[in-house]
Amino acid sequence: MMKRLTAAAALLALLPIQSFAEQPAPDPLAFVDPMIGTGPEGHTFPGATAPFGMVQLSPDTDATCQIRDCYDHAAGYSYNDPTIQGFSHTHFSGAGHSDLGDILVMPQVGPVDSVKLDPGDPAKPGSGYRQRFSHDTEKASPGYYAVTLADSGIRAELTAGTRVGVHRYSFPAGKEAHLLLDLRSSLYDYPGKILWSGLHLRPDGTLTGFRETRGWAPGRKLYFAMRFSAPLKSHAFLDRDEKIPYKGFHPPGRGSDALAEKLGKALEARLDFGQLDGPLEVRVALSGVDEVGAVANLDAEGAGFDAVRDRTEGEWRKALGALEIEAPAPMRTNLYTALYHSLLAPSVWSDVDGRYRGPDDQVHTAKDFTFRSTFSLWDTFRAQHPLLTLVQPGKTNSDIVKSLVASRKASPHGILPVWQFHGRETWTMIGYHAVPVIADAYLKGVGDFDANEALDAMVASAEYAPYGGLGDYMKLGYVAIDREPEAASKTVEYAYDDWTIARMAEKMGRKDIADRFYKRAGYWRNSFDAKTGWLRARKADGSFRTPFDPTAINYGSDYTEGNAWQYSWFVPQDQAGLFRILGGDAKTIAKLDAMFDYDISKLDYSHAEDIAGLIGQYIHGNEPSHHVAYLYAYAGAPWRTQERLKQIVDSQYKPTPDGLSGNDDLGQMSAWLVFTSLGFYPVAPGSNQYVIGRPFVDRAVLNLPGGKRFTVETVGLSDANPYVGKVELNGKPLARSWISDAEIRSGGTLRFTMQTKPDAEWGKAAAARPYSLSTARAAP
Repeated sequence: MMKRLTAAAALLALLPIQSFAEQPAPDPLAFVDPMIGTGPEGHTFPGATAPFGMVQLSPDTDATCQIRDCYDHAAGYSYNDPTIQGFSHTHFSGAGHSDLGDILVMPQVGPVDSVKLDPGDPAKPGSGYRQRFSHDTEKASPGYYAVTLADSGIRAELTAGTRVGVHRYSFPAGKEAHLLLDLRSSLYDYPGKILWSGLHLRPDGTLTGFRETRGWAPGRKLYFAMRFSAPLKSHAFLDRDEKIPYKGFHPPGRGSDALAEKLGKALEARLDFGQLDGPLEVRVALSGVDEVGAVANLDAEGAGFDAVRDRTEGEWRKALGALEIEAPAPMRTNLYTALYHSLLAPSVWSDVDGRYRGPDDQVHTAKDFTFRSTFSLWDTFRAQHPLLTLVQPGKTNSDIVKSLVASRKASPHGILPVWQFHGRETWTMIGYHAVPVIADAYLKGVGDFDANEALDAMVASAEYAPYGGLGDYMKLGYVAIDREPEAASKTVEYAYDDWTIARMAEKMGRKDIADRFYKRAGYWRNSFDAKTGWLRARKADGSFRTPFDPTAINYGSDYTEGNAWQYSWFVPQDQAGLFRILGGDAKTIAKLDAMFDYDISKLDYSHAEDIAGLIGQYIHGNEPSHHVAYLYAYAGAPWRTQERLKQIVDSQYKPTPDGLSGNDDLGQMSAWLVFTSLGFYPVAPGSNQYVIGRPFVDRAVLNLPGGKRFTVETVGLSDANPYVGKVELNGKPLARSWISDAEIRSGGTLRFTMQTKPDAEWGKAAAARPYSLSTARAAP
């Protein structure tokens, strides 16, 4: 009997171990909530897309806004809207400007003569093809979105591959099924945006078409190819300028070689399928080249709904698996969603055969890389691109650099992109911030590209005198405000970009270039008024412009989307040099505190759309402030950084639709949170250093190439322990307030021990502080 009990006990003892061993790893997709940021400030979209996908298939809740009221609908979807106008195939994630919303599709039911051709009034149900919906019926996850359209009972499901979007519509039984394809609809929908469009029904039932638009990006061309899982019963192509239906359809078997075509500026297609026995799948591929390219993309990637969804979800699991996160549930959701948002751009823009349309509006071929576009560089050079060097260190970064250089070759001006999408330049924002993206990748040894060609492109961009006051900058040492708006911001941003050129040139042995651009990296001093302690705009005669108000924020003023409070801190390449001008560590810390503690109750910034997420004069909802909390470390007070980071994270992020305090800006707001949660941040991309803050995770693992793993561990993480008591790297105490990129890529463990009270001595010594040009020392 005893023997039997022992055997049974042994068997029972084995069962939990075996069960535990067989437990699958947590699925990162379960922790992503694409609804985060779809509220009024974040400007994200909830629809389906693949990592860096060309297609972003998502619902548009209001695609009829005019120029001045499009801001809240920059991504097409706003969480507070009660209706869905349709499902379109292109969207920005978190941009501060709206465009796209291409190729809008909306399902309908009923007799043919009941099909509605206009979206109607959101306040008047049934007045058009838009339909009401409830968030209770929505489901959103990486690569998948679903909703029930309340007015028709249609269940809409969306998924997407890299160049394809697939719709699946389940129609109520006994109802005739229709699709309306509206080529008139577009985000940022001002009169005359549609320059030309076309529809073409092919003998095999494939519907192809195109449209050319003028909007944020002028002369943008987009082509599509569409196939259906059920045959068309009838259709009509309409030019709403003519208001005459086109009746050129030939049923199969009766003149089926004839093609139905329509050209015009206000085209729609009514597509009729009769009563269906099952769901209707609609497969759509895009191309920036031509309809032939769209068809080829559809042939290559246009599988059925479930196959595309499974493939894309697998791609998302791999991409999100670059980072393993253990944190309290709300923070884990915030972080996996932030990582997801950081992996949406720069999006693929070349076809499966490598062809793409460039900034010269000509067709080019990418032979050894995938051409990418959607570069919001003024935003993303700060954290999103540095994050990609860690979580997408191989082909993605090679593609990015090669795409930037290829764009420069095709640019009519011979310079790198500024703010580009769909291959077209918008000239939005300031700086030449493709430069630090390239330099940061090169200095980290990430990516395979021609460094000399890249450096030539960087120098050409930095020396293109007609751009943004660069002529004066090179001649005077600053941008002159009486000749160029936002001159103070441009001066300091150019100086930072120049420093990254110098860093890359120095590593390449190009001493002549390095020396020239190291000198230019110090030009920020020429716009800094040491007497007042502010960055200020200067006139061509050398005088500072007056009157001067450091709190004033106006478009086209001395600063870009900010004021002197934010921009006076933008010297990431030489914070030590700035702090000396400010009078040393104590005065610098006092001024930083004054920024965060500023009473803004009597200030009105409602006229500035991008000014959101204010903590005093710190504006987390916009990028110029993003590095500022880390600057205490440069003044020998990292514990103050730890305080401010806690304040920012607690107030600016939450796992809800209104969980982003400002535009996500193609992943920059999200990348800030990812880095900050890990306990470090790239204040100066190009330095190969990350400034240590404090972690917000219990444990996280970066899965790096070659099987290497860099682990962040936190002991005692809680609201009661907001300060870092000890930092250890690979088991040894770390006295400095920064960690190098090489140390992370080598793998190992960074351990934080948290405590209730601050350690005012850690990181205080001058030798413990992060890189500054004027006190430069090499990272290990």
